[in-house]
Amino acid sequence: MAISASEVNELRKKTGAGMMDCKKALTESEGDFEKAIEILRKKGAAVAAKRAERSAKEGIVLTTITEDLQTAYMVEVNCETDFVGKSADFLSFADLVLATVIKFNPANVEELLTLTNDDKNISVELSNLVGKIGEKIEISRFVIEKANDGVIADYIHHGSKLGVLVHADNKGTGDAAELTAILKNIAMQVASMNPSFLYREEVPTEVLNNEIEIYKELARKEGKPESVLERIATGKLNKYYEDNCLFEQTYVKDNTKKICDLIAEYNKKYSVNVKIAKYYRFHLSDEKK
Repeated sequence: MAISASEVNELRKKTGAGMMDCKKALTESEGDFEKAIEILRKKGAAVAAKRAERSAKEGIVLTTITEDLQTAYMVEVNCETDFVGKSADFLSFADLVLATVIKFNPANVEELLTLTNDDKNISVELSNLVGKIGEKIEISRFVIEKANDGVIADYIHHGSKLGVLVHADNKGTGDAAELTAILKNIAMQVASMNPSFLYREEVPTEVLNNEIEIYKELARKEGKPESVLERIATGKLNKYYEDNCLFEQTYVKDNTKKICDLIAEYNKKYSVNVKIAKYYRFHLSDEKK
């Protein structure tokens, strides 16, 4: 049967698929729009399957925090190329993902994909977008962080390819705005210095033992006697903590201070006991855990 240009255009508007794909789908479905949409969805799924092994390291990181600073959200949506990552269709989908996480608080990406927000099912929208764009697109991860009586601050680096959340507990009777500003600076620290741990107590024993062995070997090559190698290696662990633990890192905006000093000064000023509880760092080039 003949398929009119207006029918093709109507299907294109409904699905966002290309004109030729829409025409082929309508021809195959003999003009049945619902069947044509299903055909296009299946095509999108087929494209996604073909792209499954491709690398998707571009995209966007989005964050938002509720007005009371008690709940923060961060999502990462990936694609293959920077060009697609800046496209209106991709950005609109990423916004939908964030809005859906905020509205439904899903437990994981698998649950998120089953949800429907404003008549838009995430899995269907993803399939349609893949079919339209022809790239691998995936929702890589998201986090929902609740502060209870604390405060959460966020930071998005220029280009939206790196995002950070920092959560502090026990804000007490201090100044929430001032604490938020401090946490915002600490979030920038996390973005810049990429610490591996928050506190030294979190460093696994096997990591410390490995560092000690490295320091021992270096001291041994310098001709130090075996009797002092353990003491030398243990002493050098402080430098490891300063490099790898956020709380002990030198503050990038003032190298006369450490991050722990920022918190200590605030606590002393307001006679409170604020403590950094957690941080998250999403960067597009990270290996996903």
